Amino acid sequence: MTTRHGLMLTLRSILFNTAFYIWTTICCFGLLWMLLLPRRGMVEVVKWYMRTLYWLERTIIGLRYEVKGLEHLPKEGCYLVGAKHQSMWETMKIHLILGDPAIILKWELLFIPIWGWYAAKARMIAVRRGKRGSAIASMVAGARRVCEESRPIVIFPQGTRTAPGEYRPYKIGIVALYEQLSVPIVPMALNSGMFWGRRTFIRRPGTITVEFLPPIPPGLPREEAMARLESALEPATDRLVTAVGGPATIPPVEQPPRAVLA
Repeated sequence: MTTRHGLMLTLRSILFNTAFYIWTTICCFGLLWMLLLPRRGMVEVVKWYMRTLYWLERTIIGLRYEVKGLEHLPKEGCYLVGAKHQSMWETMKIHLILGDPAIILKWELLFIPIWGWYAAKARMIAVRRGKRGSAIASMVAGARRVCEESRPIVIFPQGTRTAPGEYRPYKIGIVALYEQLSVPIVPMALNSGMFWGRRTFIRRPGTITVEFLPPIPPGLPREEAMARLESALEPATDRLVTAVGGPATIPPVEQPPRAVLA
């Protein structure tokens, strides 16, 4: 990277982050009236806000995105989206891609001033961390309510943001939902971490790719479902990441890729 290019990247990132946080603050306070709307009405306003952020991304950074594999999404009914989580970017764009998803999130996030009010109004699925049994039970209960609304449920199988090239085992939550709800899992690969990295203010130009993979049908044993999810999602994500110059994931030798089911 030349000095000039690096300087421009830094300046654009500073400009974007400044615009992002100022505009988000204005919207958080200026759109409080949305909380008086029916939930669906609020969701449409939130999608408008997400589109304005995308305009900022394109205009200031030169960052775009493409979505592949939409044909793999069920046309109706509830389903799970097992998504890779590399940055904050996908937590925003998933609302534009899926329309009205319910995202599994930490219960503590509902206590973030103003943002938590919106999340609660949108009926995201908040999970109380603690004893695994009670956390799973609360997650399943929330997911059942969402399924009655025929909305997709987004869950990050690794439980947290995972940088490109980093290995983290998959957790039990997604197969617990899969088993209890009897719905398909659609794996969602992406390479957002190459452009919108975690713990850095740098935002890079280019095109983020989101790719939905063939669904895992309901009714399989949970161990098989988890193995199929990981064996599909990890290579697809590596393919997208390495295509833009990122590192492939190398699992630890002493612990080959497997589901965390215990």
